[in-house]
Amino acid sequence: MFVLVNLKAYPCDPVEVAEAAAEVAKDTGVRIAVAPQAAHLDRVAATGVETWAQHVSPVDHGSHTGSTLAEAAAEAGAVGTLLNHSENRLKLADIDASVRAAVRAGLETVVCANNPRQIAAAAALEPDAVAVEPPELIGTGTPVSQADPDIVTDSVDAAASVGDVPVLCGAGISTGEDLEAAGDLGAEGVLLASGVAKADDPKAALEDLVSPLV
Repeated sequence: MFVLVNLKAYPCDPVEVAEAAAEVAKDTGVRIAVAPQAAHLDRVAATGVETWAQHVSPVDHGSHTGSTLAEAAAEAGAVGTLLNHSENRLKLADIDASVRAAVRAGLETVVCANNPRQIAAAAALEPDAVAVEPPELIGTGTPVSQADPDIVTDSVDAAASVGDVPVLCGAGISTGEDLEAAGDLGAEGVLLASGVAKADDPKAALEDLVSPLV
């Protein structure tokens, strides 16, 4: 089970969260990654935690002011990137180009989508994984596995119809019970943010999250 913690632009200490994630990953053997702001990639990577970018742009080297170059993210220590999060949506052609840019830079990819139909389209672009996240549940504390479990199972089926693409479950994930439920529905990982980034004790939050796997 893969745990990917997106720090978004929350006012948390990215190094504190990264150190907590690295320690919990080491203690439990669970794969845990942290996705900070681009400006913090190198500081987070220096903790030894698996580090992901929140986004890379669908561009190559050149005149692209304001873009996040995949090679720059990799040089800063990222080993993977999220793409098409509901808070940073892309057109299909740009998702495809960003996946290709990530592959060019040696980055793993997780493409986010809102529903099973979009999951199928995203999976067809050959990312390493897809993540289903109904936007209305993001940040609510109500996990999609509880609010609408059919979205998860249907997304797993949709991805399987295209190829062997793992599905992560996002939106409202915060506890070990949520993680366990996601796994029972066929997800191979979880994508979460506020449950860890806004926690008073990120390490305790992560320990609770991965407790069913230990």
